[in-house]
Amino acid sequence: MTSKSDNAAPDAAAPVRKRRVPAWLWVAGPLAVGGFFGWQWLHSGREVDTDNAYVKAERILVAPQVGGRVVEVAVGQNQAVKKGDLLFRIDTQPLEIAVAQNEALLAHMANAVDASRAKVTGTGTSIQASRETLGWAQRDLARMEQLAGQQLVSRKMVDDARHAVAEARTDLADAIASQSEAAATLSGKANTPTEDLPDYRAALAMLAKARLDLTHAEVRAPVDGIIGLHDLQVGEFLNVGQTAMPLVATDPVWIEANFKETELAKMQVGQPATIEVDSYPGVKWKAHVASIAPASGAEFSVLPAQNATGNWVKIVQRIPVRLEIDGADRSDAPVLRAGMSAEVKVDLRAVPGGAEATAAVAAGQH
Repeated sequence: MTSKSDNAAPDAAAPVRKRRVPAWLWVAGPLAVGGFFGWQWLHSGREVDTDNAYVKAERILVAPQVGGRVVEVAVGQNQAVKKGDLLFRIDTQPLEIAVAQNEALLAHMANAVDASRAKVTGTGTSIQASRETLGWAQRDLARMEQLAGQQLVSRKMVDDARHAVAEARTDLADAIASQSEAAATLSGKANTPTEDLPDYRAALAMLAKARLDLTHAEVRAPVDGIIGLHDLQVGEFLNVGQTAMPLVATDPVWIEANFKETELAKMQVGQPATIEVDSYPGVKWKAHVASIAPASGAEFSVLPAQNATGNWVKIVQRIPVRLEIDGADRSDAPVLRAGMSAEVKVDLRAVPGGAEATAAVAAGQH
């Protein structure tokens, strides 16, 4: 009789068969890995991409050129405006008073010029009369001295004649001085045109400034754009240069992409690029590299990093690249707003040529 242990012995002694890896896997595996890295190498040499990119637009801080109380606010937040549209108005009454004052000052200066010309003419007559009086006094003194030599007149009469000559000389000097003073206000010549006189030109400039300030009481949009967030209210007092509201221009709009410094070796101004904005999936914008910043973004910060320390870790820097938008691949392309996130791909295979491209490269890299 055979036991159970005798029957199990042959099964336990049977060898275990190992699975063999197919030979094609030993070939396909390395080929796949090599092909992947080869594709990556070819791809990296043809284009570079980054998602560190944002839509940019000109942001204008609207401020008045004259101070005063706000009497009208013509726009609200997020309102689209055209160039020349009224944004807000400042009280014009003080400015109108300044214009009237300067108009009166200009008229006063014109009258003063006429008075100076009349004085020059009048002092000319006085000079002529003083010279005749001096000549007469000198002749009278000569006669008195001759008669005194013959003892026909008293000495007092000779002294009186000498005194008359001295007075005549003094009167002549005063007349000449008065004429010089009047001529000095006329730039030394009585026939100098009023418009060429310094004092009149100064008064005319003050009047022009007062009138210009009056026109600046109405603050208008300098460009087409959209008004940002503001809380300007009627009755507020604004100083010269005080920000009243922001205005984001609708044109031009560009993309600022921050590429790693290791990705710029083959990048040149003029190379084509493709842009996708996160807000509008599926819409692509065609663009081109317009310029490359001369320094990294850290260099333009308020407090640039100082790496001359004992504890230092190398970090790949990013260089801002400006891309000008050529257009979208559809006619109903949505509106781009400043600050939107974007993804950018730049084709490095394209080599811009021609003199214009060479000049653009030089301008962009310098």
